Amino acid sequence: METTVKERLRLVTSRQNATVKQLRRSFSQGEVVDGYCAIEGLRMIEEAIRSGLKMRAICFSKSGEVKAERLLNQIAQNVEALLLPDDVFRSAVETEHPQGVAALVKIRQFGPDEVISGGAPLVLVAAGIQDPGNLGTMLRSAEAFRASGVILTEKTVVQWNAKVVRASAGSVFRVRTVEVRSAEILRFLHEHRIQTAAAVARNGVPIQEFDFARPTAVLIGNEGAGVPKEIVNQADHRICIPQAEPLESLNAGIAASIILYEATRQRSVHHRGTEAHRN
Repeated sequence: METTVKERLRLVTSRQNATVKQLRRSFSQGEVVDGYCAIEGLRMIEEAIRSGLKMRAICFSKSGEVKAERLLNQIAQNVEALLLPDDVFRSAVETEHPQGVAALVKIRQFGPDEVISGGAPLVLVAAGIQDPGNLGTMLRSAEAFRASGVILTEKTVVQWNAKVVRASAGSVFRVRTVEVRSAEILRFLHEHRIQTAAAVARNGVPIQEFDFARPTAVLIGNEGAGVPKEIVNQADHRICIPQAEPLESLNAGIAASIILYEATRQRSVHHRGTEAHRN
């Protein structure tokens, strides 16, 4: 006999409940605990469901209980479903005005080889990106422009940070990501015959003149300092986005989006040319 929504919800009033504590820890530190991370909000949870992620628990605030009717029918019966008093729910989440629903979802983990898979990989490297909004935008653009994956260096904000998750609009659930130390990135990419292109503000090859049809890794650096000098100096190429002279450099998220768009445009033209030649 199917359990009703009200029967599935278990009232928990303690802030020391194990699930509440795991939510709080994950939200406050952007941590993955036992393979699970915390996400919040109706849209993000539905994105996680759409992406096929498994859940360990879902929590509703008393004022957000109405959302249970919509969500629990989409979630497996064995997922823990808790109803929390509003103050207990607010103690566990990060947002100032919470939507009343949060969940622990099992993330997909990838190895470096999976991020560079495909005939001509297009990889995005986030080298010390500290702004969550920028990293979220980069992940969203990586999905939109069919990048093979994203490599994150040390000093880059954790991709499971709540602000990154929101800015990615769910792409963080689907894009292949892996953490690799800066000192190992270029060696790893060169071993796999992937050309490296460091994005610089000036004095690089304009992106429309660069050959993105080859296997390529685009390196985007910190919002203030850019790609670390030691990486720029060892990269195969330096590329830049032509822009009006007095303008300051574009932020990391916008720069990555423009470069990935140009790379995809070139690859599409190259593919059509190759198909026409075969025919």
